[in-house]
Amino acid sequence: MKNLETFDDVVVQANQLELYAKLVAQLNKDLSLANINLEFHTDVLPTSLKLMLHEKVYKLVQEKFMDYLNLLYIIDVSEEKIRQLDGNDVLQMSEHVTFLILKREWQKVYYRHQYSS
Repeated sequence: MKNLETFDDVVVQANQLELYAKLVAQLNKDLSLANINLEFHTDVLPTSLKLMLHEKVYKLVQEKFMDYLNLLYIIDVSEEKIRQLDGNDVLQMSEHVTFLILKREWQKVYYRHQYSS
């Protein structure tokens, strides 16, 4: 797995390995486990995926903070990386959290694919 610094890095790598649909499926699974009312079709455009997930994360932080924490726990986003974020700008923080969520979901899909053969 190459170094993933941006959302586009995640999408490019997922598309190169033809695992984008599995990434979306993994995200849907974890959103469902966290009781978050959001589901993506497997052929959703990456820009739409990012935008809708960012909007949901932002609303969770603002309105349902415990659900937000539960989502991070279920997805297994690094607590240390969350603590490093600046919480003063909630919009920017939620954008970073969206990237961390997608990056962690990609790691799950990538490693499952690598070691299932």
